[in-house]
Amino acid sequence: MKVLVIYTHPNHQSLSYSFLQKVLEGSRENPAVSQIRTLDLYEEGFNPVLIFNETKRRRDMHKDPALEKYREMLLWADKIVLVYPIWWGRPPAMLLGFIDQMFASGFAYRDKGGLLPEGLLKGRSVVCISSMKGPALYPLFWLNNAHKVLMRKALFRFVGIKRVKFFEFGNMESPKGKHEAKLDRVYRYFRTIAR
Repeated sequence: MKVLVIYTHPNHQSLSYSFLQKVLEGSRENPAVSQIRTLDLYEEGFNPVLIFNETKRRRDMHKDPALEKYREMLLWADKIVLVYPIWWGRPPAMLLGFIDQMFASGFAYRDKGGLLPEGLLKGRSVVCISSMKGPALYPLFWLNNAHKVLMRKALFRFVGIKRVKFFEFGNMESPKGKHEAKLDRVYRYFRTIAR
């Protein structure tokens, strides 16, 4: 299994970075994982801003040469792992900008003229690891699970990825946030996953 980890947080002293380290540690100890690649969007200097004009058209985004290496990474991976904080009930703008550009028509899906497109990223699975300041049940009861609906239904199912697992951790700025237990849970998951 080839694992691509996409990390989206500007601070390497953050709790999100600690989750990234546990993903990598568990994956390295897992005999089912043959290769691991990490993409740190902030360190990479990824530009999340969409630009469309007379020379850069939306319909051509799937073949933009500036994005070729990222397309190659997504196609290479069997499992895509996203590590990010929840800010204002959703992933950071940096990650959303990456999604806007990478999950483009012609690469991630193809319109067939019907209600739903053909997903072109079938066979992959995704794990979303997110943390937030608010309580763990806040997104469910206050936001109708908007974050999970966005990621699972509006994005991944649309491009053909049906297996999506969430680790959505709340109370992470509290001294009672059980950080070590949550970090260990992520580590143990990646140490034992088979696909």
